[in-house]
This record gives sequence, C-alpha cells and structure tokens, in this order.
Amino acid sequence: MILCCGEALIDFLPRKGLDGADVYQPFNGGSIYNTAIALGRLGAPVSYFGGLSTDFFGDSLIEGFKESHVDIRPAKIQALDTTLALVKLSDGQARYVFVDAASAGRMVTKKDLPKLSKSCAALHFGSISLIPEPCGGTFEALMKRETKTRVISLDPNIRPTLIKSKREHLARLNRLIALCDILKISDEDVHWMTGHHDLAKAAKAWLKKGAKIVAVTKGGEGVEIYTKTYSFKQAAPKVEVADTVGAGDTFTAGLLATLLKDGNLTKKNIAAISEEDLRHAADFAARAAAITCTRPGANPPWAREME
Repeated sequence: MILCCGEALIDFLPRKGLDGADVYQPFNGGSIYNTAIALGRLGAPVSYFGGLSTDFFGDSLIEGFKESHVDIRPAKIQALDTTLALVKLSDGQARYVFVDAASAGRMVTKKDLPKLSKSCAALHFGSISLIPEPCGGTFEALMKRETKTRVISLDPNIRPTLIKSKREHLARLNRLIALCDILKISDEDVHWMTGHHDLAKAAKAWLKKGAKIVAVTKGGEGVEIYTKTYSFKQAAPKVEVADTVGAGDTFTAGLLATLLKDGNLTKKNIAAISEEDLRHAADFAARAAAITCTRPGANPPWAREME
C-alpha cells in the first residue's frame, strides 16, 4: 500500500460559458489528491492522509477519492473550509492563487498522525502542504518517523506565490530531500531551488544528500532520470494537449505503481534498482501522464486505458 500525504483541494479552472463569457469551473485537485486518485485508478492499493472538510467541496473530494478506490480512513475530517485554488493557464502552463486561511487541509497537527500497518510500503509527500503551519511541520514529522523503514517519495511541486519565505521553505525541502528515496521534481522547480538550469548537477547534489532516484520532468520534452550509477532520458509521448494540470502528479503515480507492482518499492530494492526496471517504470509513468494531458483538469487514466 502507498500512503499519499498532503493537500486535497478544489481547482477553479478558466472556461468559456455558453454565452462566451469567461467563467471558472471547479474541479477536484491538489497535487497529493491527484497522485492518490491516479494510483487508485492504476490499480495500486492507496490511502490518503491529510485534512478534509465537511463542506460541499469536501464532499466532492471524498466522493472523488471513493470513486478512484482511495482509502481515506487515515484522513482528518473536520468542519473547516476546503482550500481553493484559482488557476490561470498561459500556453498550457498553470499559474495559481490559493485561498487557504485556517482550512481543513492546513489545520492538520501532529496529534492527527496515523498509525501505519506493515502493508504500507511507501509514503508520498509534496506541494503546498509542506509550506504553511501546522500542516507543514506535521508532514515533516511523519516523514522523519517513517523514513528508516518505508520508501519515501517527494515532489516539491513549488508554488512561489504561496511561499512567504523562500529561505525557510528551501531549508525544509533540503531536510526532506535528505530523508527521501525518490525525488520527482520539474525542471522549473530545479531552477527555483538552485538558481540554475543544470539538471545533472542538481540531481547529483540531491543523490549525494540521500535520494536514491531523482526524476526531473520537463513537460513535453519528457523526463531525465538519475541514480548514483546511471542516468537516462525518457521521451514524452506526442499528444494533443488540453492542459497540463495533474500531469506531473500522474507521472509520480505511474512510477510508484509500477515500482510496487514489480516488487521494487522497498528500501533495499530502490537503492539497487536496475536500469531496465527503472526504464520500465518511467515509460509507464510517461504514458500515463500523456493521457492526463489530453483531458481538461486533473483526470488521470484508469488501468484499462493503459493497455
């Protein structure tokens, strides 16, 4: 089982109304939500830990989890607002404004941390849930607690407009990278974190910190994968893009789902994974992400669509 830890929110995406006016349409979303439902749809056993609201947006998120076979028993459900994200698309790329004050997702504390069964092979963390308090410290504490025995996956998925202190957030991300086994990161986030575009240099530094696999996604250009002993590039399938919302999250899910299915989602096997096995996982993940790009909003594929 894979436990996804972090935000579940509502994305408001720009659309055209029947009268041609600009409108916003709500979609279930959030990086961790997207990854969790993608895992469920791809057939991986998956659970979710984070904050969910009792409002009608929360109801929509809970229903989305259930429809995609995500176990939400570890979640904290409380009578606070759901986080809202307003999205602007420019050339197919998403920019965000968040409404998140005292939300159900934000107000998750260390006393809410779940007890995990032996069946939990990996935990996935990332995105805006790592920024504010108390939830940021809560998820960091959970990663610290579990890093010695379970595979840790991390996607910084940085949203600069939400980060009040770059120095503090960088410090947290660097602490988390030292605890993780798999680091999935976009080329844009590499530049935000390092100030340069040398992907190989950044990956080598993070591998030295403790990561075992670094996957740098580059949109339509595919992904570059690095380990301590080899590296390779995986092309992205050519598709007609509706938008890229959720594509990176689907890549993460495809990678984790394949590693779990192949028996590689253990501390020992991730540290020594063969290039053949990792290429297989990256190829599956890239194809899954490509399907997501063909549909508006974060709408990951089901296993039957991958056949």
